Amino acid sequence: MTKNKKTETKPSKISNEDLNKLQEMVTKSNKLNMQLGAMEVRKHDVLHLTLMINEELFKLKKEFEERYGTDNIDINDGTILENDKVN
Repeated sequence: MTKNKKTETKPSKISNEDLNKLQEMVTKSNKLNMQLGAMEVRKHDVLHLTLMINEELFKLKKEFEERYGTDNIDINDGTILENDKVN
């Protein structure tokens, strides 16, 4: 007894519609990844600038300690505050 085998041929390419969907999704993913990378670079820049400002603030506080004997100063009006009146 002989069995009939159906040979199914698999397609060698996906449909144009599926290819377009795939390409569109990959393009969107790549674009989002690029935007995320740009945001990370910007974040790094902002963190670096924050560090620089904090270093300058530390130096300024040291100058105030030398000049005024304290760095406890009201930033609204420049009043030198006593040590127990920290805002």
